[in-house]
Amino acid sequence: MKMKSARKIGQGTHRRNAYMHLCLMLIAASISFNAAAQKTKLNDYNVIWATPGLNSQGSIPLGNGDIGINVWVERNGDLLFYLSKTDAWSENGQLLKLGKIRITLTPKPLVDKSFLQTLKLQQGEILVNYGKTAIRLWVDANHPVVQVEIAGKTAVDARVSIEPWRIKHRPITGKESRVVWGIGESAYDPSCAGPIYQEPDTLVAGNPDKVIWFHHNSYSIWKENLELESLGDLAKTEQDPLLNRNFGALIQARGMVSKSDTVLVTTKPSKQILISICSLTSIGSSDSWKNSLLKTAAQISSIPVKSRKADHDKWWQQFWDRNYIFISSKDQTSRKEAEIVTQGYILQRFVNACGGRGNSPIKFNGTIFTVDTYDREGEFNGFDADFRQWGGCYWWQNTRLPYWTMLISGDYDMMEPLFNMYFSSLPLRKLATKKYYGHEGAFYPETMNFWGTHANGDYGCDRNGKPAGYTNNPYIRYYWQGGLEMSLMMLDYYSFTLNQNFAGKTLVPFVSEILTFYNQHWKRGDDGKILFSPAMSLETFHRAVNPLPEIVGIRKVAEKMLALPERLTSEAQRKQWAQLIRDLPEVPLRLVNNETVIAPAKEFYEKANVENPELYAIFPYRTYGIGKPDLELAKRTFAARVQKENGGWQQNSIQAACLGLTNEVRRMVVESFSTWDRNFRFPAFWGPNYDWTPDQDHGNVAMIALQRMLIQYENDKVQMVPAWPKDWDVHFKLNGPGNTIIQGTYSNGKIQKVNTNRNPVHEK
Repeated sequence: MKMKSARKIGQGTHRRNAYMHLCLMLIAASISFNAAAQKTKLNDYNVIWATPGLNSQGSIPLGNGDIGINVWVERNGDLLFYLSKTDAWSENGQLLKLGKIRITLTPKPLVDKSFLQTLKLQQGEILVNYGKTAIRLWVDANHPVVQVEIAGKTAVDARVSIEPWRIKHRPITGKESRVVWGIGESAYDPSCAGPIYQEPDTLVAGNPDKVIWFHHNSYSIWKENLELESLGDLAKTEQDPLLNRNFGALIQARGMVSKSDTVLVTTKPSKQILISICSLTSIGSSDSWKNSLLKTAAQISSIPVKSRKADHDKWWQQFWDRNYIFISSKDQTSRKEAEIVTQGYILQRFVNACGGRGNSPIKFNGTIFTVDTYDREGEFNGFDADFRQWGGCYWWQNTRLPYWTMLISGDYDMMEPLFNMYFSSLPLRKLATKKYYGHEGAFYPETMNFWGTHANGDYGCDRNGKPAGYTNNPYIRYYWQGGLEMSLMMLDYYSFTLNQNFAGKTLVPFVSEILTFYNQHWKRGDDGKILFSPAMSLETFHRAVNPLPEIVGIRKVAEKMLALPERLTSEAQRKQWAQLIRDLPEVPLRLVNNETVIAPAKEFYEKANVENPELYAIFPYRTYGIGKPDLELAKRTFAARVQKENGGWQQNSIQAACLGLTNEVRRMVVESFSTWDRNFRFPAFWGPNYDWTPDQDHGNVAMIALQRMLIQYENDKVQMVPAWPKDWDVHFKLNGPGNTIIQGTYSNGKIQKVNTNRNPVHEK
């Protein structure tokens, strides 16, 4: 059973005994789940390949949440990987790779029947077995270092080299300019377009036993961006987040010396070689960056590798133990579906963990695992590993989706980078609200740089005749409801964790400013209700009056704020929120085929995108759903929806789950987890869909839908298996409101066992 599942993922295995022998040379002991059976089930989904890859599109991802690597083996036996980091922001606000590393062994290892490349999920590591030699790679879960361990029966020489591609100052033009969305040639306002340049990296020369390189931002788009958007006063008091940012790495290994500024070689053959790649991002001088990097590397080296690996394994053990969904079936057809869905859920959650604990949130358009693009014959066709469609900005509609999975999975630590980015830009957004509209509160744009502003091209560089705040890009002109959804996510986070510090210092200050904006921005109509106009309904309808997402979003958020413990809020705030609820217009309705359904807005025009705004009443805002009033109205609305696509950021599968439409959500989840980019080898590199590979919306939408097939919540009320197929058996561990852990088994069409326990660790 174990190798059967692995073979389905990895296209075959060979010489298992030899493989295990070499693994044991690298691993003294495996750390398991609290329950050994869970480890076995997880190991069934290790990704195992019996042949090398053609290029970087045949890579496996690995990471510690901040530092990532894409690992592949070429046909000549060389092992390569791209090195990346979540905060490697260029002078243009582009998220760059750190570098590309090649490891060559002599004598050349044979890529023959003994070859295996394995992603070991339980240990967060990759093993490459050549027969007589094996390489283990792991990105330390607790330190900023990649470890490459080479072990064999016979001594080998090793050569480690970096292969720079950012080697000169050159313009970024044509289709490539989409990597700097909003300031390149693809900008909505042509007057914003360039010239934009890629700047070279720097090699640190003269190191006898190290390779060191970095990228230094000697200029920045930040100040000009603030001044364009009438926020230049901030440039006098705030630090430029791009200027003088340094990011890079150091490679060193005992018994290796520099052959050049880009190459390390062993001084003599060895049976065991330990290579360390330490990475750092900092703002300041290049010299201070280098000194800090050397100090960090020395501190890490002072800790025994065995001890660090034990702590690394412990982190991954705890990660896998806090959430799992293992699906099986007695029916042969359903069994295949069950394996596909279980695999997809495990691998997407793994990718989230590899890139979700850094100083910046997960990038929807590739996370930190973008690679070069090639045609089907393996020829490079134009975009290097730094490229990603839609560039470096965060687009709320896309960015939110990985984070909605993290409540039920209990991955609360991974939500912090998103909350930090939005909360740290709150002063800027309050200033923008005051400058543009003359009132209090804060609004957040749909697309924004990580410091909180629009991209230049979205805002518009030619301001002739345009009031401050009026964007040139019509797709985002009045698209501000992301602040409401972020508020609901924060409220749910508090509901799940009961974290009092978060509630007092982040949740209430943030959400109160969002609700203040909505309370003050629009006038009341003749009926005393807020008249949302001018407005839009998501990106779909560029002109709208009383859009549905705002109405249900404000009500949901304000009601939840009123339900908070009174010690967290003031009487004045509570009165304001209660009045805001009373001032909301009714949910807009319309007739479709003589049946009443929810409408995208009271009035809506200029359709320009392919979303269903009316279904935001189901997800994310949960006004309608199982166990709530008017379920049939919501089901009719879902059936009458115009956009029925599945994949990318389309959330039809989530909404089907919330309505209890078991057959529909099952079909869509199976389809989504079966559909990865076939130009890539790793079976959770979805895309490119609307964005870029690996697309972080596609797999996370399917994760959210699967979770809500098993559990749905509102406040402290939880419903189990509200949309679960009777022929799918499942063993699960989920997280719920009130710091509860829900563990159980469903089989033969009913719940057989459920245990609910409290986990107060997050409540401080």
